[in-house]
Amino acid sequence: MGKGNQSTVMEFLLLGLSSQPEQQQLLFVSFLCMYLVSALGNLLIILAIITDSHLHVPMYFFLSSLSFVDFCFTSTTVPKILVNHITGHKTIPFGGCLTQMYFFIVFVDMDNFLLAVMAYDRFVAICHPLHYATKMTPPLCALLTVVSWTIASLNGLLHTLLMTQLTFCDKNVIPHFFCDMAPLMKLSCTDPSLNEMVIFIEGGLIMFIPFVCIMASYIHIASAVLKIPSVKGKWKAFSTCGSHLAVVALFYGTIIAVYFSPSSTHSVKKDTAATVMYTVVTPMLNPFIYSLRNQDMKRALKKMIGRKKPR
Repeated sequence: MGKGNQSTVMEFLLLGLSSQPEQQQLLFVSFLCMYLVSALGNLLIILAIITDSHLHVPMYFFLSSLSFVDFCFTSTTVPKILVNHITGHKTIPFGGCLTQMYFFIVFVDMDNFLLAVMAYDRFVAICHPLHYATKMTPPLCALLTVVSWTIASLNGLLHTLLMTQLTFCDKNVIPHFFCDMAPLMKLSCTDPSLNEMVIFIEGGLIMFIPFVCIMASYIHIASAVLKIPSVKGKWKAFSTCGSHLAVVALFYGTIIAVYFSPSSTHSVKKDTAATVMYTVVTPMLNPFIYSLRNQDMKRALKKMIGRKKPR
């Protein structure tokens, strides 16, 4: 590493969510259950979409991509929490901490971009149904996905490289359950102003632009749906979009609370609770939100599960 990364700290200590033994047992069981449910739910969504040819359309291509990202998202942080509890060791190497932070940023950004792409897909399907097949072509879907992965990877690399320029002298206790940017910057014995500025400006744009696109898409969708004469047609359109909006509200609400609210409103408990919501709870709920109110997904899941039952 370069001169900017000369550090006496070789590892960090992750305090986790609680120091109380009885609470730690409960949290371990809770996180294990949530991780298993999240992994199973997201993998089932992916398998159902792959095995059902009727779901080989842009909407479900993006949904399977979101499920894959959510599975990777939870796998970035939760397994480390579980291993720490089992082994009793709460340390993480300096390099491992930066690696975890990098993948965390990449998957957060991918969730962000995919929610925007899915909103655009619904906009085209509802507002321009006759041109849907010509607008949402396979090459465009592939391009949107590749561009999203590229931007997310570069953004993660940028923040990771900036973090390596900070010096960590003696403080190595992170009052969190994973290596997030804000707790790490607080431990630095050099000025993290540049990192903070990049988070608010560049990171803010990466979150704000897709959010604006989502809102613009749904304003047009709402306008188009209100013009549908059939009550059944309106309900079907709002039902499909309602699932997506619920996920959007959960995701952006918690991220804004953690990263873009005034520092005076922050506390370790509030930030940790909000972080658990978008790193663990939201990825766990997404498969239920998207499948329980979607008849095509229900049919595909029943077909796939029924196929595995012994005759």
